[in-house]
Amino acid sequence: MLSTDLSQVERWRRRRAEVAAASPDRRRELLADTARRTRRNVVRMIRTAGQGHIGGDFSVADILTTLFSHTLRVDPAAPSARGTDRFILSKGHCAASLYSTLADAGYFPLRALDTFMAPLSELNGHPNRVKVPGVETNTGPLGHGLPVAVGQAVAARLTGSDTRVFVVLGDGELQEGSNWEALMAAAHLRLDNLILIVDRNRLQQGARTEDTNGLEPLEARLRAFGCEVRRADGHDFDALIEAFLPATENGPVAVIADTVKGKGVSFMEDRVEWHHKVPTEDQVEQAMRELA
Repeated sequence: MLSTDLSQVERWRRRRAEVAAASPDRRRELLADTARRTRRNVVRMIRTAGQGHIGGDFSVADILTTLFSHTLRVDPAAPSARGTDRFILSKGHCAASLYSTLADAGYFPLRALDTFMAPLSELNGHPNRVKVPGVETNTGPLGHGLPVAVGQAVAARLTGSDTRVFVVLGDGELQEGSNWEALMAAAHLRLDNLILIVDRNRLQQGARTEDTNGLEPLEARLRAFGCEVRRADGHDFDALIEAFLPATENGPVAVIADTVKGKGVSFMEDRVEWHHKVPTEDQVEQAMRELA
């Protein structure tokens, strides 16, 4: 397993303290800078590996930034410590953004990002909990993350812990029935320590979600399954911070984060082909200019 980079952890702690103490304008600036850094890392990682899921990596980047730079109670130096929050990226194919976020926090050295999807690398195309600190459960096959998150939320309650469990799902992933079974259980058990976040970029592999197997009316469906539903611009840090506040009702929170696939690079935004596509050298140069 990769080891913690304690010097990077200290830098992350200082930045996080600055975010917490900053004015709203300065806080947005700090978070935006972190998210741009994540997207630049992802471009380099996917170009070097020759494979990846850059569109979804970009749509989720601001969500991950908000969670790890502001909301989550975590300690990269002790990822499994009792009482810390848990995070699951159920849309595990977007591992590049998660790896960049974890490395930025010092869970493992930043130089490891250069090995993304290389032979024998710990940084697989889908996150592996036995290889990467900060990964709570192996994800990749869609529909697995939320059921595991429900189990973790139940475990926290049984042990008297105030741990909260956050899980990010792709919107196309909601076509998997296991998610709805998990939601029924979460509502029945009134798991107000569970926050599920839907990366609602409206695109999946090959097509739009509504042309494949429509999800709307998504808010009404989530509410019917017992969730306290909140909707936020998934690229607005202030809106995300507010949406991630603790539950006000006696049950799970579902945040629909409206996002843009490929967000941040003009020629990738809202284009279905960038679910899998790898940028050329010229496209990398243009992307880096736009993410400067």
